[in-house]
Amino acid sequence: MVGPSRPQIVLFGSSIVQMSFGHGGWGAILSEVYARKADIILRGYYGWNSTRALEVVDQVFPKDAEVQPSLVVVYFGGNDSMAPHPSGLGPHVPLSEYVDNMKKIAIHLQSLSDTTRIIFLSCPPVDEAKLRQNQSPYLSEVIRTNELCKTYSDACVELCQELGLQVVDLFSTLQKADDWETVCFTDGIHLSAQGSKLVAAEILRVIKEAEWTPSLHWKSMPTEFSEDSPYDLVSADGKNTVNSSEWTYFWEEQWD
Repeated sequence: MVGPSRPQIVLFGSSIVQMSFGHGGWGAILSEVYARKADIILRGYYGWNSTRALEVVDQVFPKDAEVQPSLVVVYFGGNDSMAPHPSGLGPHVPLSEYVDNMKKIAIHLQSLSDTTRIIFLSCPPVDEAKLRQNQSPYLSEVIRTNELCKTYSDACVELCQELGLQVVDLFSTLQKADDWETVCFTDGIHLSAQGSKLVAAEILRVIKEAEWTPSLHWKSMPTEFSEDSPYDLVSADGKNTVNSSEWTYFWEEQWD
């Protein structure tokens, strides 16, 4: 543990979470936006479904931890929505079981503290044509369709409305981009830099608009060690120093 203690924002999910710090990912974007304000903690597990997540949620988020997260961003659903394999093996989870799993995960997270906030990300669409081209010789056929993705996405959104949780509808969000199949993915499933920008923008919008006390919007949070110092950069007139604590000019995109 290093100090000073900061609020924790935990990203909990499958490969779209695990890979969120690569390819200009949305996790990396959040880490940049919340620099010196909150710690972005990654708990991503490639290939996982909601059943596996439910099995370990109390280990990832123990109720007796000294410090509880301020925000948990949760994504499971893409693997759940895959068509079932004839063997009964694989990541597919029936829709009703998926909804029940996600509800139990939400209830556990809500029990951590009165100030632990939750955002669910729903199942995104896929580029079906690219998926067919990218079938691995080492794996059974992966059947993921946008019809299935939408069904699971809608179910996640409906559950969040029922529980009063914040949700980002990824199925709709990614399709707002022109040529979304081409620009939003690296392989038909996982997010490109452009896809991640759309996800990050929606997460930041939800955080900004949420009526949470305290606010978790980055502009509302204190910046660590932001006091003026004689060791700051010297101004052009040579008479004063310039505090750079809040500078964001170096961001690739100016986030709200």
